[in-house]
Amino acid sequence: MNTERKPQETKPSSHVCRSCKQPVDTVVERHKTMGMYVPIWAPGPCHNPRCRQYVPEQAPVRAVRVSARRT
Repeated sequence: MNTERKPQETKPSSHVCRSCKQPVDTVVERHKTMGMYVPIWAPGPCHNPRCRQYVPEQAPVRAVRVSARRT
């Protein structure tokens, strides 16, 4: 009997933008069901600048904090 466990491989993103058909990130949302939160995996925003549903990427929180300390 083999007792070694192999790490689970990550699957490629199965979500695509409805407008431009480019792959998008998967985001986890919460849904409350019978008093507990259940995760729901949903498509994230499209970061393709040529797409109609384009959402610009946000700056990392760390970069904002560093610039706030300097002022």
